[in-house]
Amino acid sequence: MLNNAIVSRIENDRVLVLERIFDAPRALVFKMFQEAEHLKHWWGPKGWELPVCTVDFRPGGVWHYCMKCIDPNQGSFYGMESWGKGIYKDIVESEKIAYTDYFSDAEGNLNDSMPATEITITFIDLGGKTKLVNHAEYVSAEALKTVMDMGMLQGITETWNRLEERLNEVK
Repeated sequence: MLNNAIVSRIENDRVLVLERIFDAPRALVFKMFQEAEHLKHWWGPKGWELPVCTVDFRPGGVWHYCMKCIDPNQGSFYGMESWGKGIYKDIVESEKIAYTDYFSDAEGNLNDSMPATEITITFIDLGGKTKLVNHAEYVSAEALKTVMDMGMLQGITETWNRLEERLNEVK
């Protein structure tokens, strides 16, 4: 059932746009992004889990999480932790989530050596299906290249495949 590939494009050298259609109602897809209990089941690439995930889902609220590699087949990544912190800017129920995404540490301190991202996720109702559009704006083309070189596109593809699986479990 994972035949809905991500469509990606780069705009203005520093904006990565990702789109994918999910076979689930818009309100349900939106809910997957707003509750820690759901995020723990799908956020992160294959072989990674979220041992820590707190969500204060409101403008000005913070989403703080830890992705940990639990797959021994991923070599040097096995056991690695990657902390992230999102600060919500704008939320429109079932339609849009805008936040600034940062690399952080376990205490929530921002990692200034890694690029922050301005994320806007739009949820488009397609009559029982949902088109998810993710705009990720970076400070520069170099910052976008940094995350692309880290394998971000593969990671988000695997993450959204896991989202599809989670949607199939709960709908």
